Amino acid sequence: MIIALWVVVVVPLISPVIGFYLPGVAPRDFQKGENLEVKVNKLTSTKTQLPYDYYFLSYCKPPQIRNRAENLGEVLRGDRIENSVYSFMMREEQSCKVACKVKLTAASANSFKNKIDNDYRVNMILDNLPVAVLWPRKDGSNRKFYERGSQVGFKGKYSGSKDQKYFIYNHLNFKVKYHPDLDAETSRVVGFEVTPLSINHRYKKWNENNTKLSTCKPNRQTVLQPGVAPQEIDGHKEIVFTYDVSFEPSDIRWASRWDTYLVMNDDHIHWFSIINSLMIVLFLSGLVAMIMMRTLYKDIAKYNQLEKDEVQEESGWKLVHGDVFRPPTNHRLLCVYVGTGVQVLGMAFVTMMFALLGFLSPSNRGGLMTAMVFLWVFMGLFAGYSCGYLYKIFRGTDWKGVSLKTALMFPSLLFLVFFVLNAVVWEQKSSGAVPFGTMFALVLLWLGISLPLVFLGSFLGFKTPALEDPVKTNKIPRPIPPQPWYIHPLFGLLLGGILPYGAVFVELFFILTSVWLNQLYYIFGFLFLAFLILLVTCAEITIVLCYFQLCNEDYRWWWRSYFNSGASALYLFLYAIFYFCTKLQITTLLSAFLYFAYMLLIAYAFFILTGTIGFCACFFFVRMIYSSLKID
Repeated sequence: MIIALWVVVVVPLISPVIGFYLPGVAPRDFQKGENLEVKVNKLTSTKTQLPYDYYFLSYCKPPQIRNRAENLGEVLRGDRIENSVYSFMMREEQSCKVACKVKLTAASANSFKNKIDNDYRVNMILDNLPVAVLWPRKDGSNRKFYERGSQVGFKGKYSGSKDQKYFIYNHLNFKVKYHPDLDAETSRVVGFEVTPLSINHRYKKWNENNTKLSTCKPNRQTVLQPGVAPQEIDGHKEIVFTYDVSFEPSDIRWASRWDTYLVMNDDHIHWFSIINSLMIVLFLSGLVAMIMMRTLYKDIAKYNQLEKDEVQEESGWKLVHGDVFRPPTNHRLLCVYVGTGVQVLGMAFVTMMFALLGFLSPSNRGGLMTAMVFLWVFMGLFAGYSCGYLYKIFRGTDWKGVSLKTALMFPSLLFLVFFVLNAVVWEQKSSGAVPFGTMFALVLLWLGISLPLVFLGSFLGFKTPALEDPVKTNKIPRPIPPQPWYIHPLFGLLLGGILPYGAVFVELFFILTSVWLNQLYYIFGFLFLAFLILLVTCAEITIVLCYFQLCNEDYRWWWRSYFNSGASALYLFLYAIFYFCTKLQITTLLSAFLYFAYMLLIAYAFFILTGTIGFCACFFFVRMIYSSLKID
């Protein structure tokens, strides 16, 4: 009842943000002459990683600016989709169309120069398609590729001058590709391209949008002409913004219009990664099979076939049967980490299933982030159940305290770091800063829905009858003999982390490229295969290390199993440092701080995910082998 009440309260508060449609399901048909609305999105840069609102710069503004964000994910990603002065009529070409005239101040000119120095790009949207610049490929082929967004401007020198100047792209040549429906006499937008130009426009008399310019002709497409200077950026200068619109019929069908944005030329790299990961899995599977078939099977058979009157000479893993199920130190914290890991695992798995079905394609902007937030909230039920059930196995009594820690510990850390980073971004006046209303909605989702679900799941888990230990636990702990070097925890961390990381590092490269270099990630099939391989690898390497640990009469496997596979997060963060030094062009200290702060959060979440997988695998493995022994 409480959860239902909170849903009723929270959803209307954030309904303008989270209500979203699925692009790709309902195409839109346009009649000839029908209005095509061009929307503007954020300014982006791979150098600073700080997005800015389009109207942060002194571009042409409509009489009233309206925000067009469609879901929660767009807001969290820093998207600021707004209306613009650019307006087209379907299949009606326009040339030398005047958008507006802007007189720069010293401050606005410096803003333009700063954005040019940091390689900022202007992003626009037409019928849910992002604008793109067409470039030839460097491999010499006739194929071309799309680069999303157009540059704000460029730096150059006048002929015979040594002084470097800044120039703005103030003229945009738009090309709209459409697929005609001859029967219905309608058309669908299947492409949106732009060619930016810098032109120092001249005119005799200013007459708003009907001004006649001497630097371009209204009856033909604008091109760079000899003798026409580019538009320099300087304080107190006037800049005239203009645009052309041309239409081109295309054989591309509406359902395939995103293919040009998602051309994949490195699929062999992904297949190599999958095959490499499968080899790791086969190797570990062989080790596990050898342990299970040759060693454990024979040991258990010999142990159970001894006559009752014979003295059983115990050795190896059988010797610690009286201590192997002894609850570990800080077992409450272990329950919290396992519950949180189940929540992360459930969120990741269901998100990838939705992505495989096409609901989270790049055409659905913000859909991936929105799905992850809501799945995290509702997976609190499984987090509570797993932590409550494990706490019951440890014979704990304070299930409410464990539930509260599960609901608050990881989200509190996440929210605290996110709040600090958001304040830093807000101070920079970046559109990447999440508004207060959205932050409040996230807190309501967390405390109003996720927290009650965790308590409900924990209550159900604690009321479920716990598994009985297959062997009795001694009252006095057995002394642990000196361990060989290869059983040292540090060796287990290094070995247990490298193999799961090796199974996914190629996909990790493409994910980081998508996040930090503004590229589209859409190969969810490869990602799902890599995720399954990660699950198997974490489970198998942890079982192998746990078996060797038990064979050396060290029964402290609970936390070791969690850390052995969770150590892959260390390799992930080390790779993030390598990626920062070799692939990114971040030059400011603030941007570097944001990068490493977010990568630390990602590594921590990866530690919880892989650690939980390893622990669960070891938990069932240890119960299975000791349940096969006949011990009085």
